[in-house]
Amino acid sequence: MAEEPEQEEPEELETIIFGDAGWDSLRLHNEIAGFILNHGYGYEYDVIPGSTPNILEGIVKGDVTVLMEMWQDNIPIYPEYREEGKVIELGTNFDDNAQGLYVPRYVIEGDPERGIEASAPDLKHVEDLKNYADLFPDPEDPGMGLIVNGPPSWAVTTIMEVKGAHYGLDEMYNISGSGTEAALAASLTAAYERGEPWVGYYWEPTWITGKYDLVLLEEAPYDDDLWNEESGYACEFKPSDITIAINPEFSEKHPVVTEFLTNYETSSALTAVGLAYMQDNEAEIDEAAQWFIKEYEDLWKDWVTTEAHEKVMAALQ
Repeated sequence: MAEEPEQEEPEELETIIFGDAGWDSLRLHNEIAGFILNHGYGYEYDVIPGSTPNILEGIVKGDVTVLMEMWQDNIPIYPEYREEGKVIELGTNFDDNAQGLYVPRYVIEGDPERGIEASAPDLKHVEDLKNYADLFPDPEDPGMGLIVNGPPSWAVTTIMEVKGAHYGLDEMYNISGSGTEAALAASLTAAYERGEPWVGYYWEPTWITGKYDLVLLEEAPYDDDLWNEESGYACEFKPSDITIAINPEFSEKHPVVTEFLTNYETSSALTAVGLAYMQDNEAEIDEAAQWFIKEYEDLWKDWVTTEAHEKVMAALQ
């Protein structure tokens, strides 16, 4: 259990404002943390939507208390704010996130329970796709394979196109954008449910990666010198620590919250399981958060005091 920091008197407890930058994994972590802080320590909490840059500015100004997923590589100003003490980084929520080209595991290994034989047993690296274009045919362009890409509005979609050209995949595959995030998910889901081959861009954590057994195709380890358009982005995506950021004044005034959020550490894999639960059960975010808290009691009980743990468990009854 966590040490017992000095607890504030009830009248001193401020409402915690979580930033919601618009994706489900962040919303799930907001509700997990909010439920525990509310029922374990008596804090009220609220959520405010906005873009990540706007939420970061809100933390600096004190309008937002905390962001549970700071994807720091996407926000150039964040390191400067952190160094200047305008925002406090409490710790890492998860560090096993990934993105790139995925295939269902049954494509490589088969799935005896579903009667699926391995169709690409030697597929390991992105460049190996050159040998399997016939396995992933483009239904709208006979003779070409299809790599399903992200929506045109995403920066990563252009990166994947550049990667494809660098590896020579554009000579045998159409690297085709999927229009929307929902269309990308629907493409993968339809193929997976039918047990058909599929290759395309995806990322973790998502409900897709929590529900389906996917394999990320290998690339060279991340290298700053290779991560540019001229070099074809010829390496894996840069690993990123997804951290928790908090307003400095709030952090100093509320050591209980600071202690809890410093201890708060999950994983991309666990987050994806929570998102998959929400998808499979058509659950709301708060319902998925409470399921997660029940399911992973052994994980979070070490983030809190003994008394807080008991209160949270009682609230779940």
